[in-house]
Amino acid sequence: MTDTALKQLKEIKPALAGYIRDSLALLDQLPLPDDNAIHDIRVLMKRQRATIRLIRPLLDGQAYNREYLEGREVGRMLCTWREMSVLYKTMKALKKENPKLFVKLWDNEKIQNLLRKPYSTWTIAGEKNKSIKEISARLNKARYRVRFLNLDDPDIHLLFEELEQNYHITAKAYLDCRINPRPALLHNFRKKSKTFMYQLYYFRSFNQPRIKSLEKKLDLLTQNLGKYNDLAQITDLIGYKYGNADGNAVMDELIVVIRDKQDKYLLKVWPSAYRIFSPGKNLGDLIGFTVQKRSS
Repeated sequence: MTDTALKQLKEIKPALAGYIRDSLALLDQLPLPDDNAIHDIRVLMKRQRATIRLIRPLLDGQAYNREYLEGREVGRMLCTWREMSVLYKTMKALKKENPKLFVKLWDNEKIQNLLRKPYSTWTIAGEKNKSIKEISARLNKARYRVRFLNLDDPDIHLLFEELEQNYHITAKAYLDCRINPRPALLHNFRKKSKTFMYQLYYFRSFNQPRIKSLEKKLDLLTQNLGKYNDLAQITDLIGYKYGNADGNAVMDELIVVIRDKQDKYLLKVWPSAYRIFSPGKNLGDLIGFTVQKRSS
């Protein structure tokens, strides 16, 4: 890899500052950030955490923990807002696709609650406003701290090693859920895949066609895993347990419908996941380059 190519690595500090700046701008929506804004902020915070993970070798332990945990806490504070909206939309789609089935579920309180559009009372609005102020304060402090991160001449080899390590972590998560496709393992694979995808962004200039193609595949993969996870959360929330003594045929039918949809999403995941993360796969071969250590 030439010195010119190395200098084309995406600037990390401006990117970190941009994630925080854009999040603060979205938080300023009046009267409160809408669902799309909350989604975008959570994505920006995932990008921030992925970036902090990438530059971990360049930071001392205290700085790494502070910045990573800050981004995670912001995402956690916004999680409930986003999830309720997503689950409502997912349940509405199920109802639209299976109207006759949902007529038979009219008296199921848990299902009907999920079918009610989330709304804000004055109390909820007040709590959200308080959370927004706390998040804004956290992000403003994080934006200030970014200026003092020493990233002017990063060791590209160390960054590539971290990318490679996260690739192997994601490959392990793939193997775990491919052998035992439980919702928790599939969710973990999705999270690791997103981290790896966001980190790849900084290496685009090394082989742009190959990296962008891989990013697109990972994006589709994580979207399908996300849809699978939304349906898994609905199954948990309605409290379905197969084999109960008071078995309910209508609920059994609903779960079969959900499982069928989940199977379709996974069928879209596995071929691409295998090509990217199959055992024995090498990151350098996948992306078409490696980064050599700096000469002393």
